[in-house]
Amino acid sequence: MRWEGRRQSDNVEDRRGRGGMSPQVKVGGGLGLVAVLVGLFFGVDVSALLGSGGSQPAAQSPGAQAPRSPEEDAQAKFVAVILADTEETWQGIFKGQGKAYVEPKLVLFSDGVESACGFQGKAVGPFYCPADQKAYLDLSFFGDLERRFGAPGDFARAYVVAHEIGHHVQNLLGTSAQVHRQRRALPKAEANALSVRMELQADCYSGVWAHHAHKARKLLEPGDLEEGLKAAAAIGDDRLQKQARGTVHPESWTHGSSDQRVRWFKRGFEAGRLDACETFAAGSL
Repeated sequence: MRWEGRRQSDNVEDRRGRGGMSPQVKVGGGLGLVAVLVGLFFGVDVSALLGSGGSQPAAQSPGAQAPRSPEEDAQAKFVAVILADTEETWQGIFKGQGKAYVEPKLVLFSDGVESACGFQGKAVGPFYCPADQKAYLDLSFFGDLERRFGAPGDFARAYVVAHEIGHHVQNLLGTSAQVHRQRRALPKAEANALSVRMELQADCYSGVWAHHAHKARKLLEPGDLEEGLKAAAAIGDDRLQKQARGTVHPESWTHGSSDQRVRWFKRGFEAGRLDACETFAAGSL
């Protein structure tokens, strides 16, 4: 990606190395592994899946500062550049629809973080909290994305950021609140299916951002799109379940299959329009 030398967003809140309480997750086989794998990218609270023995809080020294490597600082700069680019893209799209885009904050943290959605540990991975309009990211997830999920590259990391900002777009448009109300009244399997549509829409919105980033600012280089598609495929519910348990259970999916995630990201990228991302009206995902 051609990101170096570009504007960095002022909306990054750096909480790395602040210490405090963080859950240390013990991962076993089967359900424990799939819970953490799902939580890592999707922003899902996995504590209930792991059970009472799944996480134990470990105290750190108040105010302790973890050492930061040059690589991590470079990643923080990269995130700030990508966030700035999403701001420019979504400001333009919202303005074209006669709406105002409210820029979100992006919080960098390590090990665990307190948000308006409650305390979240590292196993949750990147997540968005509608209550405070902030996206949260532990930069160590980028290493997991490359080593555990086999999805290296700048654009794979940019996809992660853009996906969370996609949830912010849903929040501003009222989609998040509507889905939350509907899910509370539905049986679990139907609620899960609704969550899948919401996550696929965030994937599509990340594709919309990539479309405009490349068209207006030539941000993408050869191979970048393939990196994003590989990342989308790597964290499909079917692939995660197959890796963890050897079986696939579509009724328990909350984020969609690898094929679905790739399909909706590509749809957003090719169209570059919000109306191309109507996952809730789609007869087939």
